Amino acid sequence: MANLLLAISAVADVALTNNRIVKQGSGDFAVTTAVAATDALYGVVNEKPYGVAAGEQVDVVRVGIAWVEAGAAAARGAPVTADAVGRGVAAAPAAGSNVRIIGFFDEAPSAAGDVVRVMLSPGLMQG
Repeated sequence: MANLLLAISAVADVALTNNRIVKQGSGDFAVTTAVAATDALYGVVNEKPYGVAAGEQVDVVRVGIAWVEAGAAAARGAPVTADAVGRGVAAAPAAGSNVRIIGFFDEAPSAAGDVVRVMLSPGLMQG
């Protein structure tokens, strides 16, 4: 079970897939898919079973435990960042490099496509 403590309503700049990580979009309360570990990660699309079309309202989980689609296998407790399509992957910055994280895996995904709980705790991680 997810435990959503704070979800905000936003407008999708692009079509968004459910359980994917998003970043701020073109304006206030607009979001788009996060596509890199260096994006300023904003939250997780967790409202609709199939995602939303561009221009539609979408609820974005900002605080709590959210369902996130994994982009690869990872260990429980690993810090989570976004891959090139907004899936959650373990953050592993190179020495001296910074990446943004959205939180930590509450359970271990065994493969890409697994939908698992992530404790949201946005931040910056340095390798």
